[in-house]
Amino acid sequence: MNEVIEEFEVHVPDGVLEDLRRRLTLTRFPDQIPGTSWEYGMPIAYLRDLVEYWRDAYDWRAQEARINQLSHYRTTIDGQSIHFVRARSERSDAFPLLLIHGWPGSFIEFLDAIPRLVNPEKYGGHSRDAFDVVIPSLPGYGYSEPPRTPGWDVERIADAFVALMDRLGYQSYGAQGGDWGAQVTTRIGLRDPRHCAGIHLNMPLGAAPQNREDLSDDEKSDLDAMAQFQREESGYANEQGTKPQTLGVALNDSPAGLLAWIVEKFRTWSDCGGHPENSFSRDQLITNVMLYWLTETSASSARLYWESRHSGSWAETLPFIGTPTGVARFPKEVLRWPRSLVERQYNVTHWSTMPRGGHFAAMEQPDLFADDVRDFFRTVRERQ
Repeated sequence: MNEVIEEFEVHVPDGVLEDLRRRLTLTRFPDQIPGTSWEYGMPIAYLRDLVEYWRDAYDWRAQEARINQLSHYRTTIDGQSIHFVRARSERSDAFPLLLIHGWPGSFIEFLDAIPRLVNPEKYGGHSRDAFDVVIPSLPGYGYSEPPRTPGWDVERIADAFVALMDRLGYQSYGAQGGDWGAQVTTRIGLRDPRHCAGIHLNMPLGAAPQNREDLSDDEKSDLDAMAQFQREESGYANEQGTKPQTLGVALNDSPAGLLAWIVEKFRTWSDCGGHPENSFSRDQLITNVMLYWLTETSASSARLYWESRHSGSWAETLPFIGTPTGVARFPKEVLRWPRSLVERQYNVTHWSTMPRGGHFAAMEQPDLFADDVRDFFRTVRERQ
């Protein structure tokens, strides 16, 4: 078994960037009905503006330099090359923490949260709450190579990430996730309770209500909002869960198409008041898109939906997760399960209702995110 861990730096050849600029220049923009905006999807005027910024003003080399301030590694687990970022605290007793992203995110989501977790004393916290942070890229995302065999669903990914923490020598650790990261983190808590001391989620699962009439008005409102999301906002998941390869052809060939596909989600799923740049800078949005474009992982990332749907893990009923669980509930999260139903699924020992923020919590609100992660895992460490 190959257990070698190799360090590498991110570097994109000039020719790749020149090809990208050419493709952006040659973008064919569709029409739009006059007077319409986001209700049909990405407004073309805003897309044109972003494409022009990406082509003429965005500085990948500056972003690449920032990315390379982190330590990047690859290792092979279950035949799959896994990329991960590792940021270590100077404290010998720092607590190991897995941070797991989802779609359409990447390790870029955590760039602002990493220093707050590794060096909390520089951000108003205490050094005793420091973490050693490990951020793997999901298989088929970014610098984790596309799987060459079927079957890489959330269950298999959870097993791979458990193996990663073991390979790094951690006997006790925590895990945190949202979106697919929450699904993977949930299963890590279920499958590795011996070593995973606690899990923290910003999009937890919930048990289906036995009787809706027993719920409060607020809880019914939460369920109604999730039903609305499934009706109006889940088309991306149905396409990626049924024909990801067909969609991948378009996204892998058109940077403007990829930009529209991803940025529209950052707008719809965030606490941005209707415009994505109220929550994210243009450079943040484009750098995350660049991870998909430069690595040509649009199709392979979408296949996670197919794999998880067809393996049954998408809709399976999980047993109760007894691992101590912390929940940060952000007001614009797209799936906001009521606390009573989350507590039927997890051993919830910490619950925070956040004043602002949405689906991309670590990227939108790094201070709130990091503070809550520290608060929860402080209770976990005290129990050890």
